[in-house]
Amino acid sequence: MQETTKFKTIAASSTGDFKDRGSKFLAYSYPVVSAADVKEKIHALKKEHPKAVHHCYAYRIGTDGTQYRAVDDGEPSGSAGKPILGQIDSLGLTNVLVVVVRYFGGTLLGVPGLINAYKTASALAMENVPTVEKWIEIVADISFDYPVMGEVLYLLKQAEATIYKQDLQLFCIVTSGIPKVNYEGIVKKLSEIRGVSVKVSEQ
Repeated sequence: MQETTKFKTIAASSTGDFKDRGSKFLAYSYPVVSAADVKEKIHALKKEHPKAVHHCYAYRIGTDGTQYRAVDDGEPSGSAGKPILGQIDSLGLTNVLVVVVRYFGGTLLGVPGLINAYKTASALAMENVPTVEKWIEIVADISFDYPVMGEVLYLLKQAEATIYKQDLQLFCIVTSGIPKVNYEGIVKKLSEIRGVSVKVSEQ
C-alpha cells in the first residue's frame, strides 16, 4: 500500500448562513492546525456573537484525521456537532473547524429540523472555499549560526517546507514543517552544514 504523502484542507476561512422558522444559523469554517487554534477561534466568535444561544462546532485535525470533536453546545445530543462533522468528512478534509452560531427564532425545530439546519449551514460555509492539497509534514526545530542562514533557508525552500516560526539572531532557530517525503534527505543535507542541528519539534 502506498503511503499517503498529502492531505486535503481548506485554503481560507469562509462563511455561510441558513434560516429556518425564524432561527438563524451562521456558519464559519476555518483552516486550523491544533486544538489551541480551535479554542481561539471559538472564543473570538463567542465575543462576536454574545447573544447567540448556541455555538455548536466540529473539527478534524491531523494528517491521519484521528483528532476530532463534535460539540452540540446545549442542542439535543447528535443534532448539531455530528451533522457539522459529517460535512467536513464528506469532503475528505482535515485541519478544518466549522462553528455554527445559532440565534433562536422562537419556534422549536425538532431534531430532524436541527440536523438539517446545521448540516446545510456547514455545507454552505464550505461550498465556495477552495480546497488545497498539502504535504504531510514533520515539524522540526532547526538551530544554526547566523552566517549559514542563507544555506539553511535555501534548502528548506527547495524541500517545499513551511516556515512556522523564526528567530534570527546571532544564533538562529527556525521551526519548519518539512514534507515527510523529503524529510530524511533534507535533514541529511542540513546536518552537513557546519553547526546546524535538527530536532523534531515537541509542539
